Amino acid sequence: MRIAVLDIGATVVKSGIIENGELTRKLRSPSNAHLGGPYVMEIAKGIIEGYSDFDCIGISTAGQVDSEHGIIRYSNQNIPDYTGMKVQEILQNTFNVPVAVENDVNAVAVGESIYGVAQNVKNFLCLTYGTGVGGAIVFNGEVFTGAELSAGEFGHIITHASKDEKGYYEKYASARALVNNVKAVLPELDNGDKIFANLENPVVKEFVDEWIIEILYGLVSLIHIFKPSLIVLGGGIMQNNYIIDQLQKKICDYVMPSFDAVRLVQAQLGNDAGLWGAGHLARLKISK
Repeated sequence: MRIAVLDIGATVVKSGIIENGELTRKLRSPSNAHLGGPYVMEIAKGIIEGYSDFDCIGISTAGQVDSEHGIIRYSNQNIPDYTGMKVQEILQNTFNVPVAVENDVNAVAVGESIYGVAQNVKNFLCLTYGTGVGGAIVFNGEVFTGAELSAGEFGHIITHASKDEKGYYEKYASARALVNNVKAVLPELDNGDKIFANLENPVVKEFVDEWIIEILYGLVSLIHIFKPSLIVLGGGIMQNNYIIDQLQKKICDYVMPSFDAVRLVQAQLGNDAGLWGAGHLARLKISK
């Protein structure tokens, strides 16, 4: 089976072909999401047209997704005019093959559960850190979607409450938050790779260490609510070993002793996890 897979984000659209257990022909294309959902869909169609002879399509995408019907239930202003987009219908009508559509973090969780670090783990959490913070809950081996298929919005946990603003977790713990904080002082360090390449700079290290504490604030709440044995942390920035090492060292200082057995691990599939998850869901779609 040959599966065309896309991971649609606010910054880039990642894509590839899954065949015979391999992910090949990988591409990264600017999504230019600020131009809106309809524009992003044209980008997606153009990418898929560049692949040939595929049997189905798997889509991992930002936003709250009605995965049963392949519709975007809600999308914030990272992708304007994306809410209500009938992604599955549009792509099925265009390419005449089955299409599976899933929220990006749910897709990461599926990918890690089937092919990655969470194989044979029945209950775990998955978070990704990028433009925002996304979450997924795997319970008894299945992604728990809650009412209206939209559970797991971990980025909207309030970690800094005040009368004047809602201090959402992702405002402080996202990769974008770290980049914005560092860039305000060192404008040349305008992405995560540059920041971690300069970690020996005491100013940069202080920003990073403070940001890691912000990540912990959200994780501590989730650990006490769900008591997972495993939390998978994804997003490109989480491939930096320093982050995971510091989180695992510090977590015991923040949780009750009976909750400190949780393992915090990097997404083994890295930035490809969503593509693998989307591919698995597409395979299930065609096998029904």
